Amino acid sequence: MRIRFQTLCGIALLFTLSLQAQIQCWTTHPATQQFLQQSSIASSPAQGSETLPTIFIDGLKIYQSMDGFGCTLTGGSTQLLAKMSAENRAALLKELFDPKAPSSIGISYLRISVGASDLSDHVFSYNDFPEGQTDPLQQKFTLEPERKDFLPMLKEILRVNPTIKIMGSPWSPPTWMKTNGNSKGGSLKPEYYAAYALYLVKYIKAMQAEGIAIDALTVQNEPLHPGNNPSLLMYPHEQANFVKNHLGPAFVKNGIRTKIIIYDHNADRPDYPIAILNDPAAKKFIDGSAFHLYGGPIEALSEVHAAHPDKNLYFTEQWIGAPGNMEGDLKWHIKNLMIGGPRNWAKTVLEWNLAADPQQNPHTDGGCTECLGAITLDQDKVTRNPAYYIMAHASKFVKPGAKRIFSNNTLSLANVAFKNPDGKTVLLVVNDSGKEETFRVNAGAKGFTHTLAAGAVATIMW
Repeated sequence: MRIRFQTLCGIALLFTLSLQAQIQCWTTHPATQQFLQQSSIASSPAQGSETLPTIFIDGLKIYQSMDGFGCTLTGGSTQLLAKMSAENRAALLKELFDPKAPSSIGISYLRISVGASDLSDHVFSYNDFPEGQTDPLQQKFTLEPERKDFLPMLKEILRVNPTIKIMGSPWSPPTWMKTNGNSKGGSLKPEYYAAYALYLVKYIKAMQAEGIAIDALTVQNEPLHPGNNPSLLMYPHEQANFVKNHLGPAFVKNGIRTKIIIYDHNADRPDYPIAILNDPAAKKFIDGSAFHLYGGPIEALSEVHAAHPDKNLYFTEQWIGAPGNMEGDLKWHIKNLMIGGPRNWAKTVLEWNLAADPQQNPHTDGGCTECLGAITLDQDKVTRNPAYYIMAHASKFVKPGAKRIFSNNTLSLANVAFKNPDGKTVLLVVNDSGKEETFRVNAGAKGFTHTLAAGAVATIMW
């Protein structure tokens, strides 16, 4: 009997340890220098509490599926990656992108620029000509400006993660198509709408020929901000005209299945995408709308969802200004983007640039001079900045195809929950109060109690 009792005790202990090990937590708390620190949480029967704030999770209430979390791979980022030694670059790319490596943060979605962005080292398009020359049939279209650094680095990333999704965004058409003949500002001349649609078709096909699938294309980065370099002013009626009469039909004619996404600008103008989607002739070609958060509330995305629930939403860009503030940036971005984005129907959440050097270079003349990369690269020296950890708290754990599920809002514990394709539940929570918070999580028959320091972020998975 003694042996049997000891055996039963051993089984009970193993069961208890197994139950505890099923709930894993990764915490970042800059004030105590904890970064993605892993621990286990003991499970306890689901119960209510009159004293503790409680997050209730209901896996049967399902919302949108997630395409992924990540950032923009700028031309400047690839230049810096190319300067690393092959061995150190391979290790870094595995850390950033490998979906199977336990040490990886699992970035699953990248945004890239069609031609130059303001974080390229110079302005260019794929069909540049001296003043007075044009090429409406795109006979001189070429990806040649990308062959030195960008295409080799992107292909290297794809070898690490062949399933990563890629979104393209143009900052400007070729200058000969524009009203001011300049890379900065100006509008697309109506007589070149067809030529620009062909330019974008050529881009999708040329990238495909390089083995790179463009999953989605936004029509124009920040169409209401013509002060960047490069940039383009494009009003809603112009974008609707371009999509319904030129880009959409050109994609159909050429058998292109890349998603067309409109707007790609701040949340203070939900009327912009709604106006385009209100046009049935344009709407039929459009997959959804994209947003940044340099203006307006994240909840504005839900306004667009309410107006057009059959169309998708994407969050595609938010910068962090150098030198960065780990504590403040982490809390704000997690609450508003990684949590607020999906809670307001976003299928992606993307930070801005992957990498910059210690002086926040490279950038164009007139481009962003203070954009802090998720990492700072100084040859082979790598510094992990706030956006690295902001991305990691979602990208490492929430897998492509995960479904957002119900979780209630609490006063000081902003949170969002997901069900991964493998059945695991992921809860991302930030303590937005000025004091330590102990709280309950009840998810069906499973529950647990956890304590989170003020300003700390936790990703909990079971």
